Order: sequence, then C-alpha cells, then structure tokens
Amino acid sequence: MIPVNTPFLTEKEKEYLSQCIDSGWISSDGPFVEQFEKGFSGYLGTEHGVAVCNGTAALETALYAVGVGEGDVVVMPTFTIISCAIAAMRLGARPALVDIDPDTWCMDVGHLKAVVESEVKKEKVKAIMPVHIYGHPVEMDPVLEIAREHGLAVVEDAAEAHGAEYFSNMLTQNSMPGSGMWKKCGSMGDAAAFSFYANKIITTGEGGMVVASDSQIAERARSYRNLCFKPERRFYHTEIGYNFRMTNMQAAVGLAQLERIEQLVAKKRSLGEYYRKQLAEIPGICMQIEKPWARSVYWMYAVEIDPSHGIDAETFQRRLRERGIGTRPFFLGLHAQPALQARVPEINPLGFPKADRAYQYGCYLPSGMTLTEKEVDQVCDAVRSVLE
Repeated sequence: MIPVNTPFLTEKEKEYLSQCIDSGWISSDGPFVEQFEKGFSGYLGTEHGVAVCNGTAALETALYAVGVGEGDVVVMPTFTIISCAIAAMRLGARPALVDIDPDTWCMDVGHLKAVVESEVKKEKVKAIMPVHIYGHPVEMDPVLEIAREHGLAVVEDAAEAHGAEYFSNMLTQNSMPGSGMWKKCGSMGDAAAFSFYANKIITTGEGGMVVASDSQIAERARSYRNLCFKPERRFYHTEIGYNFRMTNMQAAVGLAQLERIEQLVAKKRSLGEYYRKQLAEIPGICMQIEKPWARSVYWMYAVEIDPSHGIDAETFQRRLRERGIGTRPFFLGLHAQPALQARVPEINPLGFPKADRAYQYGCYLPSGMTLTEKEVDQVCDAVRSVLE
C-alpha cells in the first residue's frame, strides 16, 4: 500500500521560512544552516556536515577536501551525470571511467579494480567516486577494499540516495564472520556529497552538502565553500576557494524536511515496491534489482526495455508520451559526451558496452512523491499497452 498525504511542502517549512524573514537572517550566516548541517550529518551517522549551494558544488568541495588537485585521477562510473566529471576537472584532475553492473546500473566493482590497477601504474590516482544511482547503493565493501589497498580516498556521490543503506562487513567493530551492519549511503567513504535539488527526497530548491567524519576534511570543505578565507587573517588567501555557501532560507526548508525524512523514505520505498509488483507481470521489462545487501530508496523508478521488443528507449518514451505519460531518459555515458572527449583525450580507451546499452534502452517512469496507486496503475497500463 502506498502511503497517501505526503505533501511536497508542509506548514513546518512555512514556519521556519517565516522565522528567517522575521529575524532578518536570510544569508548563509543564519542559525538554520548549522542546525541543518548537524541534523543531516547526525542522521547519516557522520560527524560533520558542510552545507553548500548545490550538488555539483558539493562534489567539487568534497574532492578538494580529500586532497584532489592538479594532475590527479578520480575513478568514477561513466553512467552518471556530467557534474561528477566537471567537479574533478575544475580541480585539475582527470576522470577515469568504469562501466556498470547491468542489474543495478551502479559501477561494476570488477571493472573498477581493473581500471584502478591500470591507472595506479601511472601513479596519478587519488580518489574513487562511487555513485549511488537512482537510490540504489554501490557495492561498497569491494570499493573500500580497493581504496585501502592502493591508498585512495573514497568520495561517495549520494545525491540520489538520501536514506539508502548498504550492509557492510568491513565497517564494523566486530571481526566475527557475519557481523556486518547497515550503513547509510554517504557514511562509508572519506567524504560524501549530497544534492537537495527540487526532485531529491529532501529538497532546498537548490542546495547540497558535504559530510565527513574526519575533522580536517570537514575544515577543508568549510574553507573551500567560503573562498578559502583564513580564520586568523581575513581577506588573506593561500588557496583558491569559491562562494558555495547555502542560505539560511534554504537550510530552513531542508531542516523542516529532514524532520520527516523517514516518512519521505518510506513513501519512496513503497512506490518502488508497488511499481515492481505491477511491472513484474509485463514481459521484457528489466528493473533495477535491489541486491540483498542494499536498501534502495527508489529515487527514480527506472526500467530498461529488452531489445527483443524491437524498440529503443526513445521510441518507448515517445509512445508513452502519446498516452499521456511523461518519462526521462537515462544518462548518456560520460565517455560519449563530446565536451569531455575534447577536454580529456584518455576518457574512452576501450568502450563501455553496458552503459551504452542502458542508455539505448533505459528510461525512468514518473516517480514523484505525490503519486498514488491509481496513477502508478495508469503508468503501468500504458507501459503494457506500448509493449504489447
């Protein structure tokens, strides 16, 4: 059963925004920023939160905070938004790309190992960026093992995974077999980046956050988001930073939504489960598989069409649109982006067939927080009609 009455904004957001306006604290110096940082990092189980102006800024800030700089390599999946590559490139680093697991569309940890070992020979690799795609966690234990083996930082892109969880056998104080524990996405790497864009589970309109448990990483993130001001000598700069600050008004909205995040996550999971049951009856639909070690939040409900139907994603989307159903395409791989190929010549050495197939045959269906069972049924009926 899909829970009802999950409004996008509530009276609490209005109350907190009114407090901002009445107090006059609307800039980044207002008290809601720190409250939101502490609340969100506490929810994840990390020590520090650093609120920023958007998710792309969070990625860049997190990479800077772990020491990524000129000439470094950041290993990331090709199947992700271009923000991941941009964040690395603005710091003077180069993306090295990994193909995907066709079950989850997250990075293939087997291919990750091969790419890291290849890049390490060049002595340039600095960090791995696992991206928790569409709300499903990356298989993090192998990622962390590879990172430890080669002395690399791990920066999670958890923009789409607020509240998603991974069962880790590495991140536990108990060494007994089978003594793993559930960890929230964003709490497993050296740092993590979140987005609070309008379509995220928690939104501030635009906004993002870096989380970390290491105080030095957190301090570097705070410095970078604030022009790298020196606390002991203002307007004196030894490094270059940017104005990536979040406003008090944005943080007020975020804090109000954080107070009901379990309700929001439960709604997303119930939507995902309902979609899965309804679509399971339709031949030729491949859905993101929730692995036993994962608790997905189904940020977007994504499907891939079996090529045996004789139609690609573009045709499938057009036919759904004719039936009144809106969709969105999958990510075009970073390796296929003309802007990146021109700037990073090494970006496409061998090809990425699984990511290419996902883009050719995949899209995501309506996934908004206000969807009802009746509306999901209408979507599934349209999908059935197209494929039959």
